[in-house]
Amino acid sequence: MDEKPESIWKKSWTGWRGLLLGWLGLMLATLVIFWVVMLASGAHIASEELKLWAAFTLYATAVIFFVLFIRWLFCRRNFKRSLFGCACFATLIALFYAEEDWRGLHDWNKFKREWEAKGEHFDFASVIPPRVPDDQNFAMASIWVESMKATLGPRNSRQWFGDNFAENGRTNFTDRLALNLTRNNDDWRNEPTNGYWAKQTVTDLKPWQAYYRAPVEANRNSTVTTNEFPIALQPQTPAQDVLLALSKYDPAIEELREASQLPYSRFPLNYDGMPAAILLPHLAALKRCSQVLQLRAIAELQNNESDKALADIKLSLRLADSIRTEPFLISHLVRIAMTEITLQPIYEGLAEHKWSDAQLAGLDAELAKKDFLADYEFAIRGERALCIGDIEFFRHPHNLDPQFKRPRLYFLAPFFSFAQMLSNLSGDGSENSHMGFQMLALGFGPSGWIDQNELRIARFETKWYLPVVDADAKTVSPAKIRDAENALGREIRHRTPENILETLLMPALSAPAKKCAREQISVDLSRTAIALERYRLANGNYPDSLDALATQFNAQVPHDIFGGQPLHYRKAADGNFILYSVGWNETDDGGITGHHNGGSMPDFESGDWVWRYPQK
Repeated sequence: MDEKPESIWKKSWTGWRGLLLGWLGLMLATLVIFWVVMLASGAHIASEELKLWAAFTLYATAVIFFVLFIRWLFCRRNFKRSLFGCACFATLIALFYAEEDWRGLHDWNKFKREWEAKGEHFDFASVIPPRVPDDQNFAMASIWVESMKATLGPRNSRQWFGDNFAENGRTNFTDRLALNLTRNNDDWRNEPTNGYWAKQTVTDLKPWQAYYRAPVEANRNSTVTTNEFPIALQPQTPAQDVLLALSKYDPAIEELREASQLPYSRFPLNYDGMPAAILLPHLAALKRCSQVLQLRAIAELQNNESDKALADIKLSLRLADSIRTEPFLISHLVRIAMTEITLQPIYEGLAEHKWSDAQLAGLDAELAKKDFLADYEFAIRGERALCIGDIEFFRHPHNLDPQFKRPRLYFLAPFFSFAQMLSNLSGDGSENSHMGFQMLALGFGPSGWIDQNELRIARFETKWYLPVVDADAKTVSPAKIRDAENALGREIRHRTPENILETLLMPALSAPAKKCAREQISVDLSRTAIALERYRLANGNYPDSLDALATQFNAQVPHDIFGGQPLHYRKAADGNFILYSVGWNETDDGGITGHHNGGSMPDFESGDWVWRYPQK
């Protein structure tokens, strides 16, 4: 008897067919519900949300198909063929990894050999400053040791001082370098401001006098008043009241002055750990000291105590030099800021003719030691080695086996990528949301891709950033900085596993290059102004040209670092002079400074960089 064929609609869908059909139905139903809810609520569906939903759906679908494929692949009738195919596939993968490992290592070693023959070094150890004896080390003076232990605390102090945090049984260390110009609870916006030589202004100490003499409530619920700074019973001159207020820091400053006579300075940073995790608490302390010394020196000049002002200026310059050998860009930027702070009392003393010839010679000798263009090259090499050192640390963490080059639990990486995309929905929806996939590929990928990242960092900074400055000729090229900025944009435009670490670790270094150039010009202008003042003291007036200053310099007068031409100089109608560099735009604007923020601040991107005294 003939049997009728069973309808496919009545057939029982079990096994992998049922699983697949159920999965597709669930995806379709979820998608329909998603659209119905979004449309009913009137919510706007952003493109990032659609991309996120699509990515999640594809990922989940891929997992189901992968499971079904593995089940089919290793069924009994296909087992031998599947095993042979897997062996072939594994061989291809091994060959791919071997080729990529060889290519990355070969390219990186070839680049290093070529540039190491020219004197370059790329490992982090090459930029670590040598150790110095503690008894000759300014950074290991007792005031620094105690203050840093108080700042870091027992746990973090181990990075600096090892396990022996307690000193002769002491643990209650005091931060004697907590030097602040204002009260601890005051809003910094209420702080009086100082003059700024780039704006051709000097400091009015009356607001500072009023600030220090003004009593403050001990607390909100008390009528008792107090003052964190000492004050006289009756007002004195502004300079005297400011010096009295700052006298609370006299013991610390004198201890620093004594320690500054030591010949070396090397802070005990933990160079053996992860480079990016090195603690740098001393930078903030150093900058605070320079700010206090600036105001002290200005008040001393106005109180006709130029010898004391000179001593404070020299101490401030010494503090700035105490971090010159640190291979961190941030250290050099702090050093630039400290030097700029210190130039203000020099400027005010010149404007008011407060300095003697001997004092001017001493100031010039101190400023002549500054070479920010050479320091720029050192900082770039340090930053380059720092990036490579960070990559190597992650590659061979000190607390793991040296052969352990990859993180475990690869399967968690897609979930991290998914979470990252979710977090970016509230942001700008940038391509950072896709960074996790490149990091996933780098984690799974050949070790040679890490070598390629190190190569790209070293090659870019060596090719583009180092040539910006010619330290021997003492010139800076704005055109090369612009070229470097454009090249960086092209370099990181498309992220791949071979440059993802480059995009994350390598900073844009055009701004630091500009700051180094700016400070070098500032120092050159101040040294030239000092020579002009010495000429005036000897001859009764300023010279007609800068050529007359050759005897003060015993060599060539500092030139403009932009183009290498002489600095521009002319006498002014008020009996002073106008001295300037053509600035970043490399155009002679006649000694006119550019401004922004409504004209309140100099704009160093336009106009000339001018040294001029306030018109009387």
